[in-house]
Amino acid sequence: MSLDILVVDDEKDIRELVSGVLSDEGYETRVADSSEAALQALDERLPSLILLDVWLRGSSMDGLELLAEIKQRDRNIPVIVFSGHGNIDTAVAAISQGAVDFIEKPFEASKLLLLVAKATETERIRQEHASMRAMLGHAEELTGSSATINNVRATLKKVAGTGSRLLITGPAGVGKEVAARLLHSWSPRSDGPFVSVSAARLSSDRFEEKLFGIEKKGQLVQAGMLEKAHGGTLFLDEVADMPVTTQGKILRVLTEQSFVRVGGDRQVRVDVRFVSATSRDLATEIEAGNFREDLFYRLNVVPVAIPPLSARREDIPDLVNHYATRFSAENRISPPEFSQDALAALQACEWPGNVRQLRNIIERTIILAPADRLQQIEADMLPTEILNSYDGSDASVTSMMGSPLREAREAFEREYLQVQIKRFSGNISRTAEFVGMERSALHRKLKLLGVVVRKKSATAEEDA
Repeated sequence: MSLDILVVDDEKDIRELVSGVLSDEGYETRVADSSEAALQALDERLPSLILLDVWLRGSSMDGLELLAEIKQRDRNIPVIVFSGHGNIDTAVAAISQGAVDFIEKPFEASKLLLLVAKATETERIRQEHASMRAMLGHAEELTGSSATINNVRATLKKVAGTGSRLLITGPAGVGKEVAARLLHSWSPRSDGPFVSVSAARLSSDRFEEKLFGIEKKGQLVQAGMLEKAHGGTLFLDEVADMPVTTQGKILRVLTEQSFVRVGGDRQVRVDVRFVSATSRDLATEIEAGNFREDLFYRLNVVPVAIPPLSARREDIPDLVNHYATRFSAENRISPPEFSQDALAALQACEWPGNVRQLRNIIERTIILAPADRLQQIEADMLPTEILNSYDGSDASVTSMMGSPLREAREAFEREYLQVQIKRFSGNISRTAEFVGMERSALHRKLKLLGVVVRKKSATAEEDA
């Protein structure tokens, strides 16, 4: 994705020369011949980089004054200052006011391109670091090897190279934003920004300011997330919570790739890929009049459904290892191993909070584990909420104590097999392999014990 570079110089020959050199290298360029024209271009859309002449004859501000104004509007825009009368004092002043570099005229095209590449790479790394910090709370990376999660990854990779919009659905905590970030990292826009906006976390009166930005008297006051996502990806999380009035404006952005800031009247053009997500049923929201049907069809070009963790229990051991390793590395301790009994208990859990809940449980277990048992996490070291989340409790054991051996054995077998079947999501073949029985023998045993297998997936239906 080409970067938007603004060239500000009072000499027409220099503007055309620099703009031509950059365009030949694939950059998108705009030009301004004065401080007034530069600020107008800034109000129209924030550039990725500014090349700024120091003198700017005939302007109300010289280059250094304009640099200060630019940094006041957005301190993160990288600026390279150049001058035909450069000296060390000018360079120091420019750098001290926030310029990333300084170059004297006349300059070789190769040197200018080197400085531009360096400045844009530095900004890209800064954005990546910001993105990584944002991901620390949910960096699941869609870990797992189940058929369902493999299908999700395959879909993301297949559509990444296109500009198609995605609507990612699934309950809270399954990793919808992680999927959106993976899509972005695999796409041609990976060098551009990834900007996330959650409709659920913003009040309706602030949502449009956050999304579109603020303009007063024709001047940019605050750039919105749409503008900051230019050349990259905008992730709209929990779109069902978006105000109805905003939905119409988003629809216009999708069709025209332009918008108007709050308080402004000018059209701001952007090149943004939209990825949206929701944990709600949008068909129900449309029927209730809370979500526009035409917006749904615009957003839902490629649907991607991420299943709850309870539908892909076979991924839990991989996720447990992933989180245990990551948490241990962050805290500089040796990663513990989880015993088969502990993994079985974790696989049998319902996980209403999905992957996010699993991550928290793993961290809590490691933190609270006795120092002399930290290298091997056993089932009894898991939180009580996990141990009590599947059929199997002290009460059932107590009831066995008053039963004859045969009844107690049947009760135990029934309970044991129910847990194992749940652990393997109703897959009879995998359950039989784990418990050490022939598949037909297990079927007979289940029928004898009155255990009903609930089919939760296509795989389970084939095997049951």
